[in-house]
Formats: sequence, C-alpha cells, structure tokens
Amino acid sequence: MIELLPLLKTFLTTPGLSGYESSIRQEVKNAWLPLCDEIETSRIGSLHALKRGTAQAPRPSMLIAAHMDEIGLMVTGITNGFLRITEIGGIDPRILPGQSVIIHGKKEITGVVVQPPVQLLPSDVQSGPLPLQYLLVDTGLDAYQVHRLVKVGDRISFAQSPVDFSEDTLVGHAMDNRVSLAAITYCLQELKNRQLQWDFWAVASVQEEETLGGALTSGFQLRPSLAIIVDVTFGSSPGSPAHKTFPIGKGITLGWGPTVHPFLYEQFKKLADELEIPHAVEVIPRLSATDADTLQTTAEGVPTMIISIPLRYMHTPVEMVSLKDITRTGRLMAEFASRLDMEFLKKIKWDE
Repeated sequence: MIELLPLLKTFLTTPGLSGYESSIRQEVKNAWLPLCDEIETSRIGSLHALKRGTAQAPRPSMLIAAHMDEIGLMVTGITNGFLRITEIGGIDPRILPGQSVIIHGKKEITGVVVQPPVQLLPSDVQSGPLPLQYLLVDTGLDAYQVHRLVKVGDRISFAQSPVDFSEDTLVGHAMDNRVSLAAITYCLQELKNRQLQWDFWAVASVQEEETLGGALTSGFQLRPSLAIIVDVTFGSSPGSPAHKTFPIGKGITLGWGPTVHPFLYEQFKKLADELEIPHAVEVIPRLSATDADTLQTTAEGVPTMIISIPLRYMHTPVEMVSLKDITRTGRLMAEFASRLDMEFLKKIKWDE
C-alpha cells in the first residue's frame, strides 16, 4: 500500500526539468512497477505502464497521461562566477529574486537568484520587476570553482522543500504536474486487484512544458482507443477571476471545449455525480495548453478527456494543492476504467 503524501513529497523533491526527466522517471517507475503488468520507456523518455485487460484480443485500450517534467532555469553564461540564466517552461521573473535553487553541474550546488541594487541598474528598468536578463544566480563560490563545476547549458531547479500547511494542504514547487502523477498512482493502486476488460496504459509524459512531444509520440506508439489527460488548473484566491479559477479542496474540474470529446465529458460527469465526487465544469474554448492538444489529434484522432486538479500559485515555487482533490481524481479514473466494457467503444460519437 503506497502512502500518498510521502510518495508526492518524493516526486516533488526529485528533479526533472522539461527535456531532462531521467531522475523523476525512475521514481515514477519505482512507484508504478508493482502496480502494472509491464513497463517501458519510449524513445524520447516517456514512461508507459500497462495493466492488461481480460477481454479477447485485439481489445481496446485506454490511456491516462500526466506530464512529469517541471519548469526551471538553464545557465546561459558565466560572468566572474555569477550565472546568467534563461527559463525552461513558463516562468514569471517577478517570483525569482531571492529564490533558493540547485544547479545541476558536475555536482549539485546550492545557489540563490539575485538582482543588482536598483541604483546600479539602467534607468529604464529601475522601477518594477526586472527582466530575466538582469537576474543572476550566486553560488557563493569564487570564479575558478564555478568554472570548474558549472557550464553553459546546466539545469537549475528550485530548492523549495514541500511544506505541510494542514492535514490536507501541501505547498511546494513542481506540483504542476507531479500531483497528477500521484493521482494516477492512486488510480493504479485502486485497480491493482480489479480485472479490466480493456488494456490500461498509464503514461508519464516528457516535455509538456516546452514541446508537448511526449504525449504526441506516446499516442502514436500506443494508439489508444480513448485518452484521459490529468493536469492542474488555476486555484482561486482573493482577486482572481471567479470564472477562470476553482477553489482547492472543493473538488476537481472536468474540461469542456473542442479538445474534449463531448461523449466522454458526459460519461465522466454522470460518474462523478454517481460517486458524489464534487466537480466543476472548466470551460476551455481553445487549446487547453495540456498534452490533450497533441494527443487528441494523434493519427486519425483519439477521443480525449481532461481532468484537472485546482492548484494555487501555478508556476511558482510555492504551488498549493489539496490532497483530497488528488484522491478524488484517482478514484474517478479507476471507477471509469473498471466499468469499460466491449460495447463502450461503439457508443463514442461526436455529438454536442
């Protein structure tokens, strides 16, 4: 029996910046290996875990995916021992000054993101947040040591440790999207002693924050009959627009828009109502900015659903989530998978 909180903390403290996911992939593999029949790594690094169905082959398959990469920084230059940086994934420079980071050079080095005193900056940037080009990482080492240990292209991850804010609330970096990996793990655990008619693929995809290439290539390799993307959405806080955000701890969201298949949406809504899992409709009128955008259009097209977990302070080192929303997501996916029969595929028709 895997305990959710320790597992999530392990996921959060394991580096895995977009395009460099080997460390987090190993941790996810360790968690999923006892819960599936076989596991493999795709050619570009996504993890595929299979729980075989019992129906006669060839049988349909469902795929549940969450990306395992995280945002961070990369070294672009070294000036007198100070590191110049650029972003990996979408980062708001306003949150960077004062943040503790880890530089993944020849060995891991602790540093801090700093900015020059205002008086030493060009006059046109002396007020307001500084652009990324003016920010530096200081390791406290002299220039010789830095050049010996760090090179251009080395990755930099946030060093913020997860913090328990209550029995149900956790704060830390990389919640986007390690919380969804935890939800899939919970789902796999719920399914461990259940027989499924369909094949069930759990996918931890790479490069979602930059290229969406992990889900795209996994879709082509596995050719699922339907797909569920699990990601995070914006958690509400004072001043946030009510129509675009959702309270944490009050339930999950079910995506509605062109990236979501209408039939799958209706099935998940009915199931969530039946299971008394609180949920809200998340309107996604354009691209979803998730792996669903590429997975849906794989090959001849894959009927796709998006389930999201509300998360406050997205793309910062202090993302906040409710553990209840993670287990709700895992339970909903497990129940859906366990109820799929050989007639379900015939019912999937695009009807708004």
